[in-house]
Amino acid sequence: MFDLKPFRRKSEELDLFERMLKSFNEVFDQEGIAPLNGSFNSFRTDVRETKDAYHVEAELPGFDKNDITIQLDNNYLTIHAKREEEEEAKDEEDKIIRKERHYGEFIRRFYVDNVDEDKIKAKLKRGVLKIKLPKLETKEPESKRIDIL
Repeated sequence: MFDLKPFRRKSEELDLFERMLKSFNEVFDQEGIAPLNGSFNSFRTDVRETKDAYHVEAELPGFDKNDITIQLDNNYLTIHAKREEEEEAKDEEDKIIRKERHYGEFIRRFYVDNVDEDKIKAKLKRGVLKIKLPKLETKEPESKRIDIL
């Protein structure tokens, strides 16, 4: 009368799909393929704009402030972080099984305008870089009445 399927069978189908999706993702997380996932030479960043300033927060865990340079050039804020690969003494029995940490250069650029370059402040705390870029004060144009001669 009704074409009912047992509930259990549907969940088994989902489990199979989830396992297949997980296997697919694991293939692209392997070393050598990682640059294809879009996050290899990048880092997560939030940029907020208020009336008085731009606020940038960038996640840079494991970086020292000496590894990071911040530059403002032609209204582009560039954050450049560099991590050198550590050379480890290895013997015949020491081998790497999986290497997931990324080394190299990580760069992000953002357009910001009307910034007071002399008042920019940056702070790195617990792997989060916070940059405050105060805006230049702009005066409202004054209204002037012009008499007709």
